[in-house]
Amino acid sequence: MSEPGEPGEPGSRRGREHNAKGAREAILNAAEAIFAEHGFDGARIDAIAALAGYNKSLLFQYFGDKLSLYVAVNKRIDRDNSEFGARVLAPLLEDETIVTDAHRFRTFLETAIGALFDYLLEHPRLMRIILWEQAEGWQTFTKIVSQFETEDIDQLRTPFSKARSAGLLRSDFDPLIQLVLAEQMCWSYLSSIPMYQTFLPGEDLSSTLAVARAREHIVAFIVAGMMVDPPETKP
Repeated sequence: MSEPGEPGEPGSRRGREHNAKGAREAILNAAEAIFAEHGFDGARIDAIAALAGYNKSLLFQYFGDKLSLYVAVNKRIDRDNSEFGARVLAPLLEDETIVTDAHRFRTFLETAIGALFDYLLEHPRLMRIILWEQAEGWQTFTKIVSQFETEDIDQLRTPFSKARSAGLLRSDFDPLIQLVLAEQMCWSYLSSIPMYQTFLPGEDLSSTLAVARAREHIVAFIVAGMMVDPPETKP
């Protein structure tokens, strides 16, 4: 039998903390699903509470209001995005010689954009939340963006500026916008597969092979648009 205060005791402090953490995660998971399905304006606290399996008063106790809950959901997404970005950008940030070598920089971009495509493919809720924000004119995002870290944005500008100075990039257009445009091309394609399918009913555009072919095309298209053409080799 557990003594009072041990982890297995429901009334203990540690037991309550564990239950609270589980409840918060369940609420965040449910909220992410509802926001992805209905957008911020269309999401209802009652629906989130029902999906999470908790009384809506607990949602207000933990998160305050719907906007604060939306912030919490997006902060969790942002942490995951930041971890992904750190992994993908690590070679570029650790080895400055990449931005002066055309072949290595091209390989980096191809790897990074391919990884981004894969990440979005594995996170459909993220894509749907982005699409809802876009459809609603980013009105909710502009209210909450100040609550997110932006240090990684500045980290991008320096190496991309060096790559531009080395003559590897076509344009000095802001690297953040260039990468966001690359991201948009990835999630635009992935979210539009049902539309493309209506035009090509005889093909399975959701198959592993079809998605891989799309990935290859999109990566090549983006990199070719960003980088200066390699010099022609004489026969």
